[in-house]
Amino acid sequence: MKNLGLSQNTSYNTKKNRGFGIAASLLWFSFLPLKVLAQQPPIKLPDMVQTQSGPVKVERLASLGEPWGMAWLPDGRLLITEKPGYLRIYSQGKLSDPIRGLPKIEYHGQGGLLDVEIDPNFPQNNLIYISYSEASLTQPNVTRDEGDPRLGKFNDHTDAILKGTAVARGKLINNELKDLEVIWRQFPKTIGRGHFGGRLVFAPDGKLFITSSDRQRSEPAQDLNGNLGKIIRINSDGSIPKDNPFISREGVRPEIWSYGHRNPIGAALNPKSKELWIHEMGALHGDELNIPVAGKNYGWPIVSNGDHYNGSRIPDHETMPKMAGPIYYWHPAISPSGFAFYTGTLFKGWLNNALIGSFNSEALVRLSIDGNNVSSEERIWLHRRIRDVIQAPDGSIWLLTDYKEGELLRLSPIDSQ
Repeated sequence: MKNLGLSQNTSYNTKKNRGFGIAASLLWFSFLPLKVLAQQPPIKLPDMVQTQSGPVKVERLASLGEPWGMAWLPDGRLLITEKPGYLRIYSQGKLSDPIRGLPKIEYHGQGGLLDVEIDPNFPQNNLIYISYSEASLTQPNVTRDEGDPRLGKFNDHTDAILKGTAVARGKLINNELKDLEVIWRQFPKTIGRGHFGGRLVFAPDGKLFITSSDRQRSEPAQDLNGNLGKIIRINSDGSIPKDNPFISREGVRPEIWSYGHRNPIGAALNPKSKELWIHEMGALHGDELNIPVAGKNYGWPIVSNGDHYNGSRIPDHETMPKMAGPIYYWHPAISPSGFAFYTGTLFKGWLNNALIGSFNSEALVRLSIDGNNVSSEERIWLHRRIRDVIQAPDGSIWLLTDYKEGELLRLSPIDSQ
């Protein structure tokens, strides 16, 4: 298990030996804004950035409202979600009007319309899949969330809506979703807060992986009677695969693939191993890169290489080796979001590298992969919170930025122009 700090020689690369201690860690945290999502980026987008592979051109293609997820259609058009509840198509330099037929979406804070994915047999069935936060039809008689001291400044007592993540699918016909049906829901729904997860990835066998976050309640990640803090594996129609690890275990949700996860909002298939890789945000540092194995417990909130936002300590992964630990982690945190493996030829030397968006670093993070290990890391500074990452058919890299007035960006090496 490898970790990365500001440099390989920095004394606070590990929890056990971080020189600044918890007080300085809290000082770092005190500079985080209470309103995490800014209206717009603070500085101008660079036209070009330097990378270890040479200069890269940065193009701004479109303006969007809190964009979250992307998926390519077979004809080269790009589906894009906007968290307030809009699904659009980007094609030939233009954004479509919002696609009609979406379900009612509970938009607040981290919740809203999240990811989008197309069915492996889309040319035959026109099916697309969306994840989103939905409110319960029946609401409790409460006016505020009681909060959790461990969340520190990230408590939002004003949100008293009972809600959870859902995944639905429907047929994309012209500019409308038809025959929409919900195929999976988080259980149980909880009051307020964030951490919805919602990344959607189809495996080569046609099974659908869903990342389901802990809803900022921590302990449910260890409760197998619910599906919060889990990686989910279902068939494309919502039924349960017969080879899921807990399908024969009484009292356990049969859709669970792995558990003990905090807030995984990046997921991708490794092009060489065909295995699912995810990253997940730690609390106060300790972001993780994991390869979820069927039936394994990844430890949250019992162990972590970070701590709670109020400074209360969490034992390191190494203290409980029976739980699966990350193959790589970040301390200080990068707050990762979005995940793609590069399989193109446009960027020389990037083949099979992992590309991860970062909020804190305002960068695209490039990881060189050797088997199941990270051999090196590069941060490509863009001065933007990066929400999602996708490879285009031509091998360029397209990004979504995480702002109220967000952007669709395109990266391409200058020597290929």
